[in-house]
Order: sequence, then C-alpha cells, then structure tokens
Amino acid sequence: MSSPLSRRTFLRGVGTAMALPLLEGMIPPVVAQAAAKSTTAVAQAAVPTRMVFLFVPNGMHMADWTPATEGAFELPYILQPLKNVKDSISILSGLAQKNAAALGDGPGDHARSGSTWLTGVHPRKTAGADIQAGISVDQLAAKNIGQLTRFPSLELGIERGAQGGNCDSGYSCAYSSSISWRGESTPVAKEINPRLVFDRLFGNANADEAAESRHRRDFLRKSILDFVMEDAGNLKNQLGVRDARKLDEYLTSVRELEQRVARAGGDAIAVDPAQRPTGTPADPAEHIRLLGDMMVLALQTDSTRICTFMMGNDGSNRSYRNIGISEGHHELSHHGGNKEKQEKVRQINRFHTEQLAYILEKMQSIREGERTLLDNTMVVYGAGISDGDRHNHDDLPILLAGKAGGAIKSGQHIRYAAQTPMSNLFLSMLDRVGIREDAFGDSTGRLERLF
Repeated sequence: MSSPLSRRTFLRGVGTAMALPLLEGMIPPVVAQAAAKSTTAVAQAAVPTRMVFLFVPNGMHMADWTPATEGAFELPYILQPLKNVKDSISILSGLAQKNAAALGDGPGDHARSGSTWLTGVHPRKTAGADIQAGISVDQLAAKNIGQLTRFPSLELGIERGAQGGNCDSGYSCAYSSSISWRGESTPVAKEINPRLVFDRLFGNANADEAAESRHRRDFLRKSILDFVMEDAGNLKNQLGVRDARKLDEYLTSVRELEQRVARAGGDAIAVDPAQRPTGTPADPAEHIRLLGDMMVLALQTDSTRICTFMMGNDGSNRSYRNIGISEGHHELSHHGGNKEKQEKVRQINRFHTEQLAYILEKMQSIREGERTLLDNTMVVYGAGISDGDRHNHDDLPILLAGKAGGAIKSGQHIRYAAQTPMSNLFLSMLDRVGIREDAFGDSTGRLERLF
C-alpha cells in the first residue's frame, strides 16, 4: 500500500462499527522499515500501554495467597492457576488503603473497601443521595487519555450495582458496588450483561441504526459479521498475507464470542429490540470469561485502554455451587477461625484466580510485535480487604500482571513497609501512561523496586 492503514479503521455495516486489531499495514513505512531490521514488522512505538483493574470481594485467605519468600517465589495454593503467566506477575505485599478503615465511622468495611480501592479517599458515611468519595485512578486516566480511543473507559462486573439504599451499616449501596468514580459524588455504572457489552463494542454511534442492526440480526438470525463482510472483503484485498490471516483469525474469534453471548442470553428471537434477552450466564465462570474476552477484545482493538472489572460487589454473599460451595461467600468470610469455612474461602479465592489466569493467558496469546498484549498492559488484581474475618485494610492481597511495555520488573514478590499506600502504586502506573501527577489519594510518593 502507498500509505499506511489508519489505526482507527473500522469494518462498517448498517448500525455496525467493528474496530480492528493492530495490523502491520497500520505502521508508517519508515517505522516499519526500521522495525524490519529487528525480528518484527511492527514497531513497539505504535503500541499503547493499557491499565486494567480487577476486583474480588470479601478479602482473601492470606496464608494461601502470600509467597513464602521475597524476590523469586513459588506460587502458593491460591496463585497456582497462574503458573503459565508466572513470569509476568508480581505479588505486592504491605500495601494498604488506610482510608478504608473506620476512622471513627464505625462498621461498614465492605462499603469502604470498594469505594476506597481505586480512590484512596475515605467515603462519607451515608445511605442517602449525598454520597462522596473521590475520583478513581482509572477515571483520572480516562480524563487524560480517554479521548485517544473510542471508549474512554470500560466498566464491567458480574453483579448489579445500585446508586442508593443501605447496603452496609449505613453506607449507600453505591459504595460497595462501585470501584470506578468519575468524581467525588459520581460512581460509574458497570455493565454485567454480556450481550449489551457486545452490542456496545460493535454498534456504531447512530442509535437508530444500531437498534435496526440488532433487530435484523435477531429476527433473521444473522451474525454481526454478515453486516460487515463486504467491507471486510474490500479491506482484505489491500492486506498482505500475514495481515489477511490475522484479520481472518480476528473475525473468527468475534463470531465465536457472538455465539457464546447468544447461548448465555437464551438465544431468544426478539422482534422488538426492547425485548432482547437480558439474562446473564448462570455459571459465574462463564459470566466472568465472556466479559473478560470482550474486555481483552476492546484492549486489542484499541477501543479503550482503561478497564475495571468487579468479580463481585464487596460484601457479596453469592454461593459458588459450580465448585460445590452452597454457602454464601460473605458468610464464609466471617470464618472465626473455623477450618472448614476457611477451606471453602480458599476454594472461592482459587476459583477467582482461575478466571484471572484465563484472562491473562488470553492476553498473553495476542501478539503485538515483539511483545504481547499482556506485556503492553498493567493489570492490578486483588481486594480491598485482607482477611475477611478481621476486615483489615492493610497488607492487602495485590497482584500486578503485565510489563507496561517492558517497564515493569515482573516475576517477583516484593514486600513493602507496613502501611505503604496503595495510591503510590497508582502514581507509578499513571507515569507509565504519560500522566504526571504530584499526588493521588493518600499517596506519599511513588512505588519503588517495581518499575
């Protein structure tokens, strides 16, 4: 081609706008020539660094989370599912969110856990409309770099949130069901329905056209690919062999995802788009993996560079019958030292880590030049409570995956001084996406020994 393909190229059809992964044809010729002198045809300069935050509720069974040694480490029981990505993860012990503590406000640790996790700000205790926390690190990033992508940020979860009501000892439900805050009084609603996330990622900006596209796909049992095949064929004629193969692989993955979404929603035919399936998968593993696949696709296509994902609202009492646990998670987390309850808690913790492993391995499988999507991302995983029975917010279970484009020294367990603010990690992460802040939340500086 005489000129490079735009990174913002879409495959278009009625109501449809399908973003593409990074192709070699999107690299300016002079950059591609320089890159070709190495082992890749894609310059890393064309690849952005992303930020992802995955939250799990009710703390962790810390004895089976924390590695026995600093530096190089063996994976404890809860972390063993991550064996295939071990070289891309670091365990960060000693980090705290001190503003999640009571500080005179009494009970309500689950509400404070969720609302403080990415803000570093102590929330106002209220069950009314006068909620107040602080801007979260993901939304601060979205305000600065969100204009570079189709969606400034993407917020996902598997349990519905609420903006009002008393969910935890006088704290609004907004606190325990939101980790993303656009401002001090504005939690960002998360999407839990895989079908709606799919439609958002592949619909165009014209609401009427998007609704018509959804209607026709449902009524005629059409795939979204049927609406873009002409555009895809024209593009493929312009691509080299490797890019054409990559495009085919991408379209196949979208179709497979679409089929799974349809099965999850009951595959109902809805003549009226307003009556589209609203069901979510009964199996929490499939629910997390469906949303995780769409999150990865959004990152891969540079539709967004910032994501949050709640694998449960804090205080969630969901049971995990899929792994043989009928009691509620929150109930079990108040184990009081009971060995049987602790065993079930660690099984739930390991289940969540298995879903994390699925997402990270998917990211690791996607090549971006000499690196992978995982290499070019920072993924924070963990909880806002350490031990679920103690409700403490120090020495939090925090894992950082990915390498921020090569800037992170991964594959290590680092123990920081007690009460080191987790907000120090956020300051360091913001640096890596080109956002320089003097302070954030309760930060006291930047995190050392990691970058």
